[in-house]
Amino acid sequence: MATSVDFIEYVCDQIRGTGDIRYRKMFGEYMVYVNNKPILLVCDNTVYVKKLECVDKIMSDASLGVPYKGAKEHYILNIDNGDLSKDVIDILEPVTALSKPKVKKIK
Repeated sequence: MATSVDFIEYVCDQIRGTGDIRYRKMFGEYMVYVNNKPILLVCDNTVYVKKLECVDKIMSDASLGVPYKGAKEHYILNIDNGDLSKDVIDILEPVTALSKPKVKKIK
């Protein structure tokens, strides 16, 4: 089951106010960017957060899951909890690197 557009819009609404938010479809699922930084992975209408030491404490009660075959284990974010979701974004945004721009190949 792929992520619906309605769900990805809901995710973005829940984290509104944390910065410049956009999403991009990738491999049939979505990446949510905050200030051009890849913060949330959304697969099968489930929001995943990379397991990083900086969010271990705040995500200690979260379930774990694998967003796609071959991926590392991630935290599953309860996106219905808007305050928690914004707190996680506030922690991750400063420590996440900007996305690298695509390099066009010269033919």
